[in-house]
Amino acid sequence: MVEDSEIKAEVSPFAIREGEIKTFDGKDGYVSMNQIIHKINIGHINDIHFAILDLVNEFEFMTSRQIFQMLKIKGIEIQSQDKLNNKLEQLVKSKILTRYYFTSEEGKGIYRIYCLEKMGKYLLNSKEEDCKWQPSDNTKPVAMIKKRLAGNQILIAYLRKVKAFDEFVVKPAITDKVSGKIFKASGGAIKLTKNKKSIWFLFEVVRRESDWQKKLVERMRQYKEFYENFVPGDSNFQSMPQLILDCEDEKHIVETFKEIVKNQVEIPQIKLLFTTDLRQNKPTLSDTLVSFKLVDGKYKIENEELKLLD
Repeated sequence: MVEDSEIKAEVSPFAIREGEIKTFDGKDGYVSMNQIIHKINIGHINDIHFAILDLVNEFEFMTSRQIFQMLKIKGIEIQSQDKLNNKLEQLVKSKILTRYYFTSEEGKGIYRIYCLEKMGKYLLNSKEEDCKWQPSDNTKPVAMIKKRLAGNQILIAYLRKVKAFDEFVVKPAITDKVSGKIFKASGGAIKLTKNKKSIWFLFEVVRRESDWQKKLVERMRQYKEFYENFVPGDSNFQSMPQLILDCEDEKHIVETFKEIVKNQVEIPQIKLLFTTDLRQNKPTLSDTLVSFKLVDGKYKIENEELKLLD
């Protein structure tokens, strides 16, 4: 597997590309449960396959690299990315998982996206594991899937690189206190604990999708209502979580902040922080966050050095 430090990309693989579409790369045809049970009985589907299935169920959409990283974090030994890809192919052929890739004017995407297929749901249900997947989930648009993939990469980076890491929630539910509507932070939530003190980081992924400015303002209004009316225990947070916006690149951070100020959806209760996909590839995450400070009537971007993220 290519290590984060070896990645030389200048554009995030999870950034939106013009004219991008999702292309099916799974298997057509019929597979019976009896065929799958036979494969389990003769050892062609084993504990590693089930571990992969559990991960995809938890994260909803994953790349093979993300699956490989999470298996290693969980202490599940798999010799190489190629070995994992063979097991993923077996799961796709059995219609336990399915697979997609993105295509745009620039060509075919460099990675595949894995998600559940109906036989996967049947297997999870047979083990009495919670599985909310339904076939319509696989029809989600490109931007929504890329937000999930970008959020996955943040969670994995914190798991691997931050000593204070405590726990994470892939899709934390947040309640807009005014409308009563429940929405989910697209990048997940991470709890950090040091010297018996804890803080939650809440990540919202922003992509340059169609009407992204309008969608950003709508989401920021929901967060504004949440923070302005926050009391301990709201949305299972005992204290105010730190909101962090994950943008496509450095320029997008500035574009995002301008939209927030222009539309007056700042959140006075917190210092809003920003990061990018590629910043998660740094060896340490202590200098991956930035904020904006008003200096002589102009906003200035500042690096936030957080020892908590060493």
